[in-house]
Amino acid sequence: MATERREIAVVGGGLAGTATALAFADRGFDTVLIAPKSTPDARSTALLGDSVAFLANLGVIDRLGAKAAPLAVMRLIDDTRHLFRAPVVEFRASEIGLASFGYNVLNSDLQAALNAGVAEAQRLEVRETAARGFTIDGDRAVVTLQDGGSYRVGLVVAADGRRSPMREAAGIGVRQWIYPQSAIVFNFRHRIDHHSVSTEFHTRAGPFTQVPLPGRRSSLVWVEEPNLAELYVDLKLDRLARTVEDKMHSILGSVEIEEPIQRFPLSGASVDRMTGERLALVGEAGHAFPPIGAQGLNLGLRDCEAIVRLASESRGDPGQRTTLSRYEAARRADVRSRTLGVDLLNRSLLADFLPTQLTRTVGLAAMRSVPLLRQFAMREGLSPGAGLTGVPRSIREGIGRNDP
Repeated sequence: MATERREIAVVGGGLAGTATALAFADRGFDTVLIAPKSTPDARSTALLGDSVAFLANLGVIDRLGAKAAPLAVMRLIDDTRHLFRAPVVEFRASEIGLASFGYNVLNSDLQAALNAGVAEAQRLEVRETAARGFTIDGDRAVVTLQDGGSYRVGLVVAADGRRSPMREAAGIGVRQWIYPQSAIVFNFRHRIDHHSVSTEFHTRAGPFTQVPLPGRRSSLVWVEEPNLAELYVDLKLDRLARTVEDKMHSILGSVEIEEPIQRFPLSGASVDRMTGERLALVGEAGHAFPPIGAQGLNLGLRDCEAIVRLASESRGDPGQRTTLSRYEAARRADVRSRTLGVDLLNRSLLADFLPTQLTRTVGLAAMRSVPLLRQFAMREGLSPGAGLTGVPRSIREGIGRNDP
């Protein structure tokens, strides 16, 4: 089978990979998306700030329409029952001039919206097979496929997940760790309207987070001790529903659980570097951490935006060393700070060490009582570097202002 030529090969057809391939094609690159068919799970993703702007430019937000639920308020409640407990803190998008922080959307709906864009793209081919690896041949990379085919490209973008074969082929080291926690994930219906408010209860086992979906529905990410998580997922649905209502202190009234109910262990991963020769890592190929604070896919989409933007500035050779060095530098601080921040927040909930509890409590109390600090945190959460400079125009246009 003859080797085909393209400018860009994106390996991995999940949310980050599909978005990256669509963005490259939108910029006029001859792109191939290499990924076997897959079925998205029933989880949801909270798209915030930069992610909304990036996807809006690709037409994805318009395609989602009413399937995306606005996130106007994020509420943190300390339910740890520790000696030092933080006050309730509410982050309101209206405080920084926005109608919402972003949108929560089912992964299946987001994947469908991305796939619709792929189907309309002019310079994008989808190859429904797996990539086996890649080699360097002069000034190009050759990606080999399981179906016997191959592509000769200027840049390989690995969006092939935590166990990335492309990362392994490049010899990039990875450090992985496991938390003593499991996550229970499902969607549910509730009697009382959520009013676009997401509530995160901080418990001794980890965060218990409700995120709005359209209508009187929400998604739940429930972090728990592994043994208890196993018991909870085996409960009958009516008993599980009562347990969820109790843990939420009935703020949404009675609930009705929707299947499937998923459970998975919590882990994290950090790579030695985000690039190799003719290779850039995006998404979970380059970083992974627990589903806390809606950071996972949002961080991955910032990877996507960065590599597409920098490659476009080196149009003649998008995978040249200078471009990849700039990508490495551009992503290093964001990836490391978010990975560390999520890890510290999660471990602070598990800690019985009183000074740790006190530090966390004082920090949240300051957020509640000092508006400038709270607004800084909101802007920085939406767009790294925006804490002092203000929310970028692209985000205001993508989400919508909250003009008085």
